[in-house]
Formats: sequence, C-alpha cells, structure tokens
Amino acid sequence: MTFQPVIPTGGIVGWRFLQRTYDAQLESFSSSAVNEREAKYFLDNIGKVQTAEDLVSDRRLLQVALGAFGLEDDIDNRYFIQKILSDGTSADDALSNRLADKRYREFSKAFGLGPGDVRKTGLKSNMEAIAQDNVVSRFEVAVGKSNETMRISLYARHTLSDLAAQDSGADTKWFYLMGQPPLRSMMETALGLPSSFSQLDIDKQLEVFKDRLSKLTGSDDLAQFADEAAVGKLTDQYLARSQIAQLQSTISPAQTALILLGA
Repeated sequence: MTFQPVIPTGGIVGWRFLQRTYDAQLESFSSSAVNEREAKYFLDNIGKVQTAEDLVSDRRLLQVALGAFGLEDDIDNRYFIQKILSDGTSADDALSNRLADKRYREFSKAFGLGPGDVRKTGLKSNMEAIAQDNVVSRFEVAVGKSNETMRISLYARHTLSDLAAQDSGADTKWFYLMGQPPLRSMMETALGLPSSFSQLDIDKQLEVFKDRLSKLTGSDDLAQFADEAAVGKLTDQYLARSQIAQLQSTISPAQTALILLGA
C-alpha cells in the first residue's frame, strides 16, 4: 500500500504539523514499493533515451520526467510534450519559450533533446536529481489530495527560494512567478487579490503585485524569499486567507480578524 501523508487539520495549525513531520513523512513515502520501483526503472532506462520521441514513447519514463516538474497532468498530451522536448530551448520561437508557464522550459532544458542542445539523459547525477524531484512532487500531489493549500505551500517553500536565487532582474523574477500557476495562485491569495485580477494588462498586474507585496513585507523584491523566514510569513498569510475564504460563510468578522492576527 502506498504511504498516505498525514494531515490532521487544515490552516496554519495543520501546516505546522506538516512542517515538523515533513522529513519523516517524505522518507516513508519515498520508501514505498511503488516509488522505489518507478525510480529504479527511470534510472535504469533514461540513459538510453536519444530523442524526444524515445522519451514520450515510454510512459513510465515520461511519468517520472513530467512529475519532477509538476507537469504530471500532461502525461497523455504526447504530441505536445514531444514538441516541447524536440524544440529545445535555444531558439526564441521554441514552444517552451513561448508559453507563459516556464516549467515547460525547465523540463525541456533538463533533458537537452532539442537542436543544438547537449543531451543530458546520460548524465547520472542530473537524472538522479530528476528522480528525486519526482518523488518530492508526488508527495506534494498526495498531500494535495487531502488539502490543496498544503500542496501549494510545500511547492512554494522550495520554488520561491530557488526563484529568489536566480541571477535575473527583479521584474524578470516577477514575470516568472506570474507564469507559474501554483506560485501565482499562492501570491494572489496571500495578497488578497480577486479571481478577476488575471484579466488585467500584464504590466498592470506586475504593478499591483509589487505594490501589495511591498505593503505586506516592506519590499516588492522577490529576492527577499531567499530568507526562509520571509517564505514562512508569506505562507502563513496564504494559509490564513485560504482558511478564511473557506469559513467566511460561518464565522464572524471578529473571528476573521483573529485568524489574520494569528498569522
């Protein structure tokens, strides 16, 4: 039987429990027969992959490859994924460079199967990292089956710090975040933005995002999330607002204020 993550309650209390038990729960999840078998198959066979077609033709390999980047829902979109891989990332008109969701670019770059790319499927350490990232992602998916806000919080915990460390301009980092659905969803909720916000002009969205974050944290620079405490503060705000949204029909304004103060 596959290990099921334990999440006793939602909101910030549930998040604190998950943080405390994360390492032990992830280890138990990783050690399940299913995950060990899939990781072994991937590492035993990914080195044989020479082309994009090779990868998409093997569903078990593709499942791990996509899962490592949180793209597991595309497992049946074989033509689309083959195009992402075969185009590579070097050309400006490569498909992954034209998509708002930059996970596709990272996915394509990780395997190096496009024109002019250095093929990476034979690099053992790179593929071991992808196999591990897949296990982490699958754990997050399992958490999400119980509580989607917890899944997004786990994803943001490592992705925000990676984004903060990128050697790119402040606005470039923002546009990257805006193209990552889980991060965007978290940021919109944490900053109290409405669902219609995404319909605004992209430059206006950037302006509003930066203004709201500055009011919350004192800075509009995403580099601040290199600090674990800054990620924690944003996550608490996200979880508190998510919990309020779920309970707003049954709680009073005073209780709402107490939840926010507790965050």
